[in-house]
Amino acid sequence: MNTPSVDPRTYTPQDQLYLWALINPAAPTLVGEIQLSALVHDCATFTYAPSWWHFPLSENLPLIGGQTFSAGQRHSAPGALDDARPDRWGERIIQHVDRPQRLSVLEMLLLAGDDRFGALGVSISSDRYVPRTLGPYARLADVQQLSLAVEALQTQAPITPDVERLLKPGVTLGGARPKALLQTDQGACVIKFSELDDPVDTPLIEHATMTLASLAGIRAATTDVLPLPPRHGKARHALTIQRFDRLGAYRVHCISARTALTAAQLPESYGALATVLLRLGHPDRQQALREELFKRMVFNILMDNTDDHERNHCLRLTLDGYHDLAPAFDVVPSLLSMGYQAMVVGTQGAASTLDNALTQLPEFGIARPRALALVREVVGVVNGWQRHFRARGVGDADLAQLSACIDRPHLLQQRQAYA
Repeated sequence: MNTPSVDPRTYTPQDQLYLWALINPAAPTLVGEIQLSALVHDCATFTYAPSWWHFPLSENLPLIGGQTFSAGQRHSAPGALDDARPDRWGERIIQHVDRPQRLSVLEMLLLAGDDRFGALGVSISSDRYVPRTLGPYARLADVQQLSLAVEALQTQAPITPDVERLLKPGVTLGGARPKALLQTDQGACVIKFSELDDPVDTPLIEHATMTLASLAGIRAATTDVLPLPPRHGKARHALTIQRFDRLGAYRVHCISARTALTAAQLPESYGALATVLLRLGHPDRQQALREELFKRMVFNILMDNTDDHERNHCLRLTLDGYHDLAPAFDVVPSLLSMGYQAMVVGTQGAASTLDNALTQLPEFGIARPRALALVREVVGVVNGWQRHFRARGVGDADLAQLSACIDRPHLLQQRQAYA
């Protein structure tokens, strides 16, 4: 007997859908009802089902029976539901490949599909879980064809049915970079590709950056690279990322830092996120979590990763009911030499300086001597970035472009001052 599922081409838009928890995908649990707001254009509302008592999805969605929650803004979903939406690449696939009859926030929630990031699923039924099913993943043998499919979507070239089956929305949190799902011998992972106009081999550089972060004592998502056919004589790669929102056969409930900070009514800053970790983290792990976040901030500054926005940080709900900082992801030099981060660093705003990073240590619960030791630890690793990148296969031309940003006086002098 076939499992019922939603076909985006034939789906008739509905103003009411249902949220399910897939902690155990074999036994989905109804969480509540999603509706299209009658008051705010393209705005989703949410109400818990009377049977859901397990945990609040986020702090701004407390377990209150009969309460209807809304973010009250256009193109929005309340609390953790916002993280169940596809990222910008996923929205692109839904719009240009699925081509549904309507493109409201409800269609985006439903058509993100059965294997979206985190543990939430969206169904057209409250009686049983009936989602948009994405079908089998691409496999290693499909990687070259998958790369061509991604390029076709970027150039808006005609897409064949064989290509369509490889393009799937809804697999990660924030980001517009081309990506898909891939099945490997080690399990399912996310695979990312370059944009057509990338000046460097971004997937290979992201792998080098993530592995460098690990050497600095930062828990980064596990990555690897796959070679692709050269373009215009230049080597290319795809990046594979092991999913950290899966635990064997189970799925892990995750919320973005954006959701956590909005729920706590705190600004989008590293210090505020450290405060959230103090409130939501296990007492025995809070200090380590906040030190980890501090090191990530320092590493992002020194590696010119200025795309460190609040959707590129994530919290995971653990089995003991507390939250941990998820492994770092989307950590890669931005090559923009902006001089400021996407999130506030300290009292000097988002300025990309170590002096600024040391201005709000009480929010991290770190004494200055300890903070200086952590900075020196990160600086010591970043000083060897070129050797590490070269060992990972990054070529001379890309190293030259990276060096112009990472070793420019603004950052190099800071490393020298805190070495």
